[in-house]
Amino acid sequence: MFTRLSSNSSLFNQGQNITSLSSVNTFDYNNNYNVNLNGHSSFNSAMNGLESNAQEQLFNDNGYSFTSGYGLINAAAAVAKAAGQTTFADVPNLGGNNWGADLVKAPEAWAKGYTGKGVVVAVLDTGVDFNHDDLKDNIWTNPKEIAGNGKDDDGDGLVDDVHGWNFVDNNNDVSDKFGHGTHVSGTIAGEKNDFGVTGIAYDAKIMPVKVLGDDGSGSYTSISNGIHYAVDHGANVINLSLGGGSSDSTLEKAIEYASTKGVIVVMAAGNDGGLQPGYPARYADKSGIAVGAVDKNNQMADFSNKAGVNPLTYVTAPGVNVYSTIPGNKYASYSGTSMAAPHVAGVVALMLSANHNLTDAQVRQIVAETAVHDTQMPNFGLSNFATNSSATTSNFSVTNYQDDSYGSQDQFDDSNTLQFSGFSVSSTLGSQFSSYQAGLNNYVNYSTSHYDSTIDSENILKKRQEMLEDSAIARL
Repeated sequence: MFTRLSSNSSLFNQGQNITSLSSVNTFDYNNNYNVNLNGHSSFNSAMNGLESNAQEQLFNDNGYSFTSGYGLINAAAAVAKAAGQTTFADVPNLGGNNWGADLVKAPEAWAKGYTGKGVVVAVLDTGVDFNHDDLKDNIWTNPKEIAGNGKDDDGDGLVDDVHGWNFVDNNNDVSDKFGHGTHVSGTIAGEKNDFGVTGIAYDAKIMPVKVLGDDGSGSYTSISNGIHYAVDHGANVINLSLGGGSSDSTLEKAIEYASTKGVIVVMAAGNDGGLQPGYPARYADKSGIAVGAVDKNNQMADFSNKAGVNPLTYVTAPGVNVYSTIPGNKYASYSGTSMAAPHVAGVVALMLSANHNLTDAQVRQIVAETAVHDTQMPNFGLSNFATNSSATTSNFSVTNYQDDSYGSQDQFDDSNTLQFSGFSVSSTLGSQFSSYQAGLNNYVNYSTSHYDSTIDSENILKKRQEMLEDSAIARL
């Protein structure tokens, strides 16, 4: 029988604020990072000869970057290594809306017959539109449950959990009214057909596990229960495109439980441009994989939380203007580390379709060893770290297709609003726009350490480390 966990810890997944407009719709948002150091971790080599030395120090002896971790996920190399082969040869790019698959080299794995077949990926999120034409044939079905008979056929304590379970409302309704989980699912396992989007592992099955409500918010308890459910019901990969600002022992133990059962948990790093991931991605020091976001040019997204000084299994993947499914047989392009994580979950599914016996530790090692270490950072010189430097602005858009009136929510104006891995691309002290607004009553304070442009390069990492160790960086 499935046993629920108990906890009062809450977690909020914030996203972009959508206003109903006529189709085709474009939503533009200003995303202001108050402290440049939080948003950028690279240096202009022209600044007094200091920046090149500092840039070199951003990598440790194992090729781990404090900004982009091990670099861009590489399916051609990772899947090949999982199969005991040499890196797969390049194939022509698909182009268009499939640029994300091209960037992570998924078509190279497909060409060798690895498509995610036989792998189940649990999407712990706002639910999934399992009737979407681009998803319906790739939705997991509980083989031990008889639909609609009102009985707990498999003895797990949950009645009619045919397509997963809703841990928010404690029922079998895993439908997605928010849109986030459906978008994530399309990136992982959108069907390979003549329309819409093709998922990274287009023959994998999606297990819908609803742990976030229709407003995009949820609790650590629901997420922890969802992880246990997914593991106990046969998931091979779990995607967590969500995040919070504090650690939680129950959630950490749930991720460790998944790891001991050979289930790989993929976690979005978060969207506030910070120097390290939020939770649960920060648990990738021991289990699972943390994922940051890049654009189509493999440039680190300003909003993406960086890898941090303490090494994690952290890689990057496409997370800017990613095209995928949304409820009602529609499609949209969203930005966020929430969009990057499912690319990696899809690659892991390809790896497992090549070698189903891989452990969490083996997957983590292969992903790190085969990632491409050429993620580009925005060009910002040391002058950007000057005391009282002005905030930078990054503009991103969300485009809805075939969508006349998808939803309407008001802007919000909060100070130090907790902001992690929904669709959002903002981290600001002041009035904010974000993707699908949710969880407005949870806050985090950030220290505003300042850097003088005359600081010598030897002290840069020391001060970065002090910031990371400062308990005021992220607290509820």
